[in-house]
Order: sequence, then structure tokens, then C-alpha cells
Amino acid sequence: MWSDLGLVFASTIGTPMEPRNVNRRFEQLRAAADLDWLHLHDLRHAFATFLLDQGEDLRTVMELLGHSTIRMTADTYGHVLPARARQAASAIDRVLGEEGTA
Repeated sequence: MWSDLGLVFASTIGTPMEPRNVNRRFEQLRAAADLDWLHLHDLRHAFATFLLDQGEDLRTVMELLGHSTIRMTADTYGHVLPARARQAASAIDRVLGEEGTA
């Protein structure tokens, strides 16, 4: 009998999955995809990195990851992605360009 608890990842009956079952299933899928280098925690890092790259603010990412402080999120995931660095450089160019034409 299915118990709808609103979980994203649930057991076959809708209850929270046992951590060992999550790990076992991940290992099966990883092996089938021939991704020897991939670890389960890499997915968490990718999740945070993709959100930050898409412009989500640190507080939102912090809450989604369950971090206790925004500093923890910033220190762990706040590295500058190349595309974001280019955007920042372009923003400075625009500001300096506007100042020079005034």
C-alpha cells in the first residue's frame, strides 16, 4: 500500500528510503553507466553549482542543502564559474564605459 508522504525519493511503498538502499541503487546505476569516477556526493555538489550558475542566491541554495549558515554554503560552493566571471567582467566594462562617456 502506497503512503504519499510527498517525498522526491521514496521506497516502493512511499516511505523514506533506507540510506543503504539509496547507496546500493546509486552504485548499480553508476556501474551500468560506466561512471567509475562519480560519487553520490558529486551530485550534491553539481546541484549547488548549477543553481548558483543559474543565478540562484546563496540563501536559497543554503536552505535547499540544509546548511546551518550561509558562510558554509559560500565557502563550499561559492567558487566563481567561468561564465559568471565573464558576466562580472562585462558588467564592470559596462559601468566603466558609461562613466567614460558621460
